[in-house]
Amino acid sequence: MTVEREPPPGSSRPPGAVGTAPELAADELPHGVGPWAGPWPDDPRYDPELLAKGDRRNVVDRYRYWRREAIVEDLDLRRHGFHVAIENWQHDFNIGSVVRTANAFLAAEVHIVGRRRWNRRGAMVTDRYQHVRHHPDIAALVSWAHEHELPVIGIDNLPGAVPLETYELPAACVLLFGQEGPGLSDDARQQVDVYLSIAQFGSTRSINAGAAAAIAMHAWIRRHATPGGR
Repeated sequence: MTVEREPPPGSSRPPGAVGTAPELAADELPHGVGPWAGPWPDDPRYDPELLAKGDRRNVVDRYRYWRREAIVEDLDLRRHGFHVAIENWQHDFNIGSVVRTANAFLAAEVHIVGRRRWNRRGAMVTDRYQHVRHHPDIAALVSWAHEHELPVIGIDNLPGAVPLETYELPAACVLLFGQEGPGLSDDARQQVDVYLSIAQFGSTRSINAGAAAAIAMHAWIRRHATPGGR
């Protein structure tokens, strides 16, 4: 469901704000706002083409009509202290979902470990607004993290894992997730600083990798972020 909220400060809601464009680009959805109504704002953050044609991108109303670079610049002022790393050995379609969630929770960066190419379908183009870094293997990720004094925290239901629910997640860290099915690789299990498990109470052996990533990121949000704050 789409809920249209108030337009950006100093703007007016264009008529026919919700509609379906005849042709949508890869990052557009069949909703949004139409062409800007009235005098255009004198603000370099706004994109003249979007003002003229409307904005149906997958962005919150705060960023309607803004240039992509302006959105990234604004997000960079408020990014959180946690990073998200994902192992990419099997071209897992969950990676896109993890990137999308990292964007929603305003992660500092997303790190792709392994194959450089990854399935972007589930990201819904949110990777355009998220800093993404590549590492060829786990050793390279861990080396980078330790250079920046960031502990690497693996998330996997492994024997001896510390419960996520009782662990004090640090304000600055790297949350590392494995592939759907096998979970964290053997290299990752050996090189992370600690690995955490997510409590489960049913019959299934594990939960979806994208869901596990969302739970872990939200655990960090509950500990360190201000609810509702922007």
